[in-house]
Amino acid sequence: HPLPADGKSCDFTLLRRAGDDLRYGFIAIADPQIWAPKEFAKLAAAADDIAATVRSYGGMPFHGICCGDIVSHDHSLYGRYNEVMERTGITFRNAMGNHDMKLWGRSHETSAAAFEAMYGPAYYSYNVGEVHYAVLNDNYYIGRDWYYIGYLEERQLAWLERDLSFVPAGTTVVVALHIPTAFAGKDEKPFDYAQAERSLCNHRALHRLLEPYDAHIVSGHMHTTTNCPVREGLYEHNVAALSGAWWQGAICTDGTPAGYAVFEVDGGEVTWYYKSVGHPRSFQLKIYDSKDDEAFAGRVVANVWNCDPAWTVEMHADGGRPVRMERTTAVDPQARRLYADASKLDHKWITVTPSDHYYAAPLPAGTRRVEVTARDRFGNTYRAE
Repeated sequence: HPLPADGKSCDFTLLRRAGDDLRYGFIAIADPQIWAPKEFAKLAAAADDIAATVRSYGGMPFHGICCGDIVSHDHSLYGRYNEVMERTGITFRNAMGNHDMKLWGRSHETSAAAFEAMYGPAYYSYNVGEVHYAVLNDNYYIGRDWYYIGYLEERQLAWLERDLSFVPAGTTVVVALHIPTAFAGKDEKPFDYAQAERSLCNHRALHRLLEPYDAHIVSGHMHTTTNCPVREGLYEHNVAALSGAWWQGAICTDGTPAGYAVFEVDGGEVTWYYKSVGHPRSFQLKIYDSKDDEAFAGRVVANVWNCDPAWTVEMHADGGRPVRMERTTAVDPQARRLYADASKLDHKWITVTPSDHYYAAPLPAGTRRVEVTARDRFGNTYRAE
C-alpha cells in the first residue's frame, strides 16, 4: 500500500498462519524476462512445473522468490505475468532486476517507480520460521540512457545494518537480489570497471554485514549457473534463467536447462537442488564425447550444472573401476547447436557461454558404454550413461 499523504505511517493487520513454519520450502527463480506476450504460454508451462514440485511435498508450505528481470522492458506486462504465476499456487516475493528499472530518468532515484507501483518497496525484509530474509535492489541506474552498475547505495546498506541489528548472531539469513555479488577468486583479481554491471561492485560491504550469520545469497542476472561458497557461513546461489535463453530455447547459453532452485528449510538448516523444467528431479547432468564436439576427442565430458566444489563426479567405462573426473571449462555442444544460427532467433546477440561446471576424464579406446555418477554435497547421487 502507498504511504498516506503525510508520508508518516501505514497501519495494517497481521493474520496468524497455522503451524510454526519450522519446516518449509522456497522456490527461487531468476530472469523470467518476458519480452513479448507470445512467451506467456512458455511461462505457464514453467509455472505448472513449479506447482507440480510444490505438490510433491504433500502440503509442506512453500513461498517463492523471483530474483529480478520479471519482464524484459514493457512494464505493462506485469499484470499478465502475475496472473500466470498464480498457477504455481504459492506467493512470490520479488526483487528488482535491471530490466525492471524505469530507464531514461534523470537519476537512480527515479528508476524504481514502475516496480514499486506494482510490487511495493524495492528493498524489504521478512521472516519465515527461524530464517530471516532480506530482498535488496542492487541495480544502480546511472542516469544515462539504459546504463547501470551493480551497486548498493548507503541508504540500503544502513537500512540493512539496522534491520540485521534485530537478528541474533548465528541466525540463517537469506539475501535475494538480482546482480550477483561473488564469483570464485574475484576478490583476488584487480577491479574490472568494464564488468561493473555484471556483479556487485561494493560486495565487500554486504559480505561484512553478513559475517555474524549463516548466510545464503540468491541472485540471477547472468542467465547461467554459478554456485560460489564465498567463505565459511556465506554461500551464493547464482540461479540460471527460468526463460532459458530468453525463451529462444529450453537450455541456457551455458547448457543449464531452464529451471529454478528448490530450497528445503528445517529450522535453520537449508538444503537445495536445481529443478529443470520438464524433467524429473534426478536430471542433474548431461554427458558428451567427440561425437558431440571435436574438442572432446579422447575424453568424456559431463555438464553438471548445479555443482560446487563439494561435489564429486566419477566415470565408469564398460563397468570398470570409477575414475575421478576433473573440473574444467567448456562450451555445451547442445547450446552451440541451438544458438548457432542467429537468423532463427528473436534476439540476434544470443551466443554460447563457456562455463566451469563441466567435468572431464580420458576415454579408454574401444569403450562401448560409459556411466557418469555425480554426488552432491548432501550425499544425493545422480547418474547418466
